[in-house]
Amino acid sequence: MNNPPTTHPDAQNKSGILAPVFFPAAGIILAMVVLTMLAGDTASAIFSAVQRWISHSAGWIYMLAVSGFLLFCLFLAASKHGEIRLGPNHSKPDYSFLSWFAMLFSAGIGIGLLFFGVAEPLTHYMAPPDADPRTIEAAREAMQITFFHWGINAWAIYAVVGLSLAYFSFRHQLPLTIRSALYPLIGERIHGPIGHFVDVLAVIGTLFGVATSLGFGVAQVNAGLNHLFDIPVSTSVQVGLIAIITAFATISVVSGLDAGIKRLSEINMALAILLLVFVIVLGPTLLFFNSFVQNLGLYAETLVTRSFRLNAYSGEQTWLANWTLFYWGWWISWSPFVGIFIARISRGRTIREFVTGVLLVPTAFTFIWMTAFGNGALSFEMAGAMPSIADAVKDNLPLGLFSFLEHLPMANVVSFVAIILIVTFFVTSSDSGSLVIDTITSGGHLHPPVWQRVFWAVTEGVVAAVLMVGGGLGALQTATITTALPFTFVIILACMGLMRGLKMEAAKLRGAAVTPDVQIIGKSTNWKQRLGVLLSHPSETEVVSYIANIARPALEKVAEEIQNTDCEAKVQLIKNKAELRILHGDEMDFRYSVLPRGLLRPDFAYLPGKDDTKGEDQRFFRAEVHLLEGSQHYDVYGYSEDQLIHDVLNQYDKHMHFLHLAR
Repeated sequence: MNNPPTTHPDAQNKSGILAPVFFPAAGIILAMVVLTMLAGDTASAIFSAVQRWISHSAGWIYMLAVSGFLLFCLFLAASKHGEIRLGPNHSKPDYSFLSWFAMLFSAGIGIGLLFFGVAEPLTHYMAPPDADPRTIEAAREAMQITFFHWGINAWAIYAVVGLSLAYFSFRHQLPLTIRSALYPLIGERIHGPIGHFVDVLAVIGTLFGVATSLGFGVAQVNAGLNHLFDIPVSTSVQVGLIAIITAFATISVVSGLDAGIKRLSEINMALAILLLVFVIVLGPTLLFFNSFVQNLGLYAETLVTRSFRLNAYSGEQTWLANWTLFYWGWWISWSPFVGIFIARISRGRTIREFVTGVLLVPTAFTFIWMTAFGNGALSFEMAGAMPSIADAVKDNLPLGLFSFLEHLPMANVVSFVAIILIVTFFVTSSDSGSLVIDTITSGGHLHPPVWQRVFWAVTEGVVAAVLMVGGGLGALQTATITTALPFTFVIILACMGLMRGLKMEAAKLRGAAVTPDVQIIGKSTNWKQRLGVLLSHPSETEVVSYIANIARPALEKVAEEIQNTDCEAKVQLIKNKAELRILHGDEMDFRYSVLPRGLLRPDFAYLPGKDDTKGEDQRFFRAEVHLLEGSQHYDVYGYSEDQLIHDVLNQYDKHMHFLHLAR
């Protein structure tokens, strides 16, 4: 795989936008909003008809694709590819595990857990697909279904998209956009109409997926305000809430990833854990532990069956369309947003760490949450506690959470905290989605223009408001499923591209393994000189001087000889780094760099009387070799020009063998 420029030469204009993506995406979204407004009262009927058609004709695509994504993730984590780092070999994670998980949680599942944590189990309890309503069997099946909808299948969708983007962006320097995952399949054409089309689909899917979540969020906030302060439940109130919370989201997205989104995500996580602990401790505690263990067993027992269930023999598609297919469409439509977001915060992690973290950690927290709220609500309902939570859910689905909290101490205080948590999740989802869409429509830039962030944050709010007016939550569900269908095929292609890229990297490693290392350091050097190099701890100035005066001329000699054979090569010195690049056209280029790297000196290297020194006196520098995939973890300081040239040729020999294996 060659290494293209990070953006197409003419991709961006002075405004910072990628015009072939920005304007078509904005135009299509505007057209859908206008058509919804013009349809008026018939919009809801149109949305219902579209949803029925997709569930009847394309439901098998969703089910098969989602199951395939899960199997693909498990294969990568268990294979030798799992050791590959998402970035150069020497890179370290940008965020601590706690911050990483907090941002994963807030971006991917926050609003959904609060909205469906009580409502979904109670709904399945009242109308189960395979059991008698309001029975023990119905309660058991309700938790099975809820775990399935919120389990590893959902996170596998996020994982494959995020993994593809992180791998190609951080390891192969491609733009952080969906099109980059297709590079092994279509090459430089990702910078043309095909790539633009893929990114337009990603923008539309992301926006409608986020708009759906915003719709759920404001419906629940409205229900909570009605429950506490008798504020009426109405579309006008919900539109007003969308406007207010979108304003907060706009402020957050302008602040950026670290200043706004990261801090807000950590606040979300802290509030969510406090609410969860409150429910577990003051609710039916023993039931929580017993049901959690049993729910895990039921989930494992039925995972395969439910992953391929389409009701083909009964022909009943209504329940499947309203629940499982809606969820799969929702997750797929969110996958560009969550995928790019988790890719951006996962630089430096290995593929195995990424897959394990993304699949298991949020899923485990989700299962704990669903058990605490779902089984807690079911226990109150089955015991006949009044007021009935099931009746509240039946009348107003978003009211389920607040009806459940009524059965716990300090109900009003805790309900108010829950409203704050919903709002903060709302803001986090909106600003994260805006940042991701902005990244896509600016050609993959990690720091896109602020005005675009504002534009997309406002657009998300407008779309959510219009769909709420045009057809309520049903319209949001239909928009999600509809926009997710074409993007399903993009994710499948991304999986194919990632697999091809990983196979090529494995071929390169095999080439390096079968080519014997040339022991060049001993040439023309007696053992005392060699030992002196090994025990030396040079300063940064000394290493920088070595790179400029020895390494760079050596690389220039190689480049000159390469050019004499009609092969293009160039050497450059950038920020104390000497780099040789040999170009191979459509095949992967060869890159050999020497750059300084500072390290702490070992204890035995300190001179008497200097053990208490601080700062730079405690550091030494290496002239470290980097190839395209990152640091090779060895030092060439002290090599002569001749010795360094031999090392370059040794690495180039390995590269040529890799190209032979990859053809």
